Amino acid sequence: MPEAVVPAFAHYLVIDFEATCCDQGTVPRHAMEIIEFGVVMVDAVDFRIVDEFQSFVRPVRHPQLTGFCKQLTSIRQADVDAAPTFPACVAAFESWLSRYRDVAFCSWGDYDRNQLQQDCDFHRIPNPIAAPHRNVKRLFSERQRRTKMYGLSGAVREAGLAFTGTHHRGIDDARNIARLLPFVFGDARLADNAERVA
Repeated sequence: MPEAVVPAFAHYLVIDFEATCCDQGTVPRHAMEIIEFGVVMVDAVDFRIVDEFQSFVRPVRHPQLTGFCKQLTSIRQADVDAAPTFPACVAAFESWLSRYRDVAFCSWGDYDRNQLQQDCDFHRIPNPIAAPHRNVKRLFSERQRRTKMYGLSGAVREAGLAFTGTHHRGIDDARNIARLLPFVFGDARLADNAERVA
């Protein structure tokens, strides 16, 4: 029987942000702002979600959400109007994160890492995450020996799972990413990979 692999980290910090957006070009990429923190903390041994952090964020550059953004994310104008500002949300997140040590920051692609840094730069506050980043979108395909890079919902389907919650809601996307971590850091294999990698 093969020896159990000791995880490199105690926890995986899985993050998915939603941000202001428009399909008509009225919210340029460099002016997008986070409007939802969706965060789950995952035990690196058994891949259980052990904690969550979720908050809407009030945007200041484009405070009125576009119709496209509301339809895509299901986030309402009232949700962000009543939400804390980005610096206040980061302070609450840092307090929550301080309970954990030895984590890896995981997101589906590099967008979330880059968007967080962009918002921190705009608000002139330090980035709250010092942990190393893992692009689990890329790692999922590499580990499963696939040349294709999957969107989150496609990867969930490939894993034989049903997407839970609402796609493009930060907390639901983070929970679904967490369900894929056994295929990235564990021994889980996609069905048609089982024979050739066994």
